[in-house]
Amino acid sequence: MTVTELEAPARGLARLPWQALWISLALIWGSSFLLMKLGLDALHPMQIAMLRIGVAAVTLVLLALAMRVRLPRDARTWGLLAVCSFFLTALPFTLFVVAETRISSSLTGLANAATPIATVVFALLLLPSDRLTPRKLGAVLLGLVGVVLIAQPWTAHSGPDVVGFLIAVGGAASYGVGWTLNRRLLAHREVPGIAHPTALMVTGLPMVLVALLAWSAIEGWSPIGSHAPEALPLALVATIALGVLGTGLAYVLQFEVVRAVGPTVAATVTYLIPVVAVALGVLVLGERLGVWEVVGAAVVIGAGVLVGQRPKARAATA
Repeated sequence: MTVTELEAPARGLARLPWQALWISLALIWGSSFLLMKLGLDALHPMQIAMLRIGVAAVTLVLLALAMRVRLPRDARTWGLLAVCSFFLTALPFTLFVVAETRISSSLTGLANAATPIATVVFALLLLPSDRLTPRKLGAVLLGLVGVVLIAQPWTAHSGPDVVGFLIAVGGAASYGVGWTLNRRLLAHREVPGIAHPTALMVTGLPMVLVALLAWSAIEGWSPIGSHAPEALPLALVATIALGVLGTGLAYVLQFEVVRAVGPTVAATVTYLIPVVAVALGVLVLGERLGVWEVVGAAVVIGAGVLVGQRPKARAATA
């Protein structure tokens, strides 16, 4: 296998400007919150989480086979990937869709903006090489202020559902744990190209499948049924699109952007995702945000920008 085969998962995409791929990625990931909301019209949250990961796993496996990308072969690497997958697929995909049973897709998208803040917090806790700096501390505190402003715990009736919003924030925090563990556990293991997201989806699928069967058995409903058969076609289309585009193709786009401009620039897509989620929620679903939610969102996104900045390199001396 050549380096070209490993580093060019989509030759057609590689010819496009990285800015176009970056914008496409923001639009796809931002629309995932709308697609989850549409899926909830006929499906249980666990059904959506299972279908999302299952469809994404099939999509990525087919792409990996077509591009001759080799998946890991040793059991230990698969075990470490499974640990990361729990926090990067099974848990957040479940938490976000459960949150949308209580809050709007727009508000769930805003909660996702806390991912960079959560990543910094858990990196400080789990990575010995990371050090707390005044900039990181200020960004984390600013992000927490933004989360409080969005949740508005001082309002009893006019504010959003605090429990639902905290569940969504838990999904963002799960990403933070997952990416930090990914850096720590897989730092010295080679999982090239799209083999990494493919393995994450493959290992995450059994987790959500078991959760689906257990949840349905406890609550007494069919795991293959629907509570609104008349809305099932649109819900299935939305959920399949969530798996193919919002999860499968999105990882390929992310890999291409990282390959073109590096992870730091690629990570800035996080700041546009909430904007897309809110725009689609307002335009398609007629959702509305209050003043405090908008202000809090601006604060959280600003904190994410601050925490994502790297210190300027010191000027070289003769």
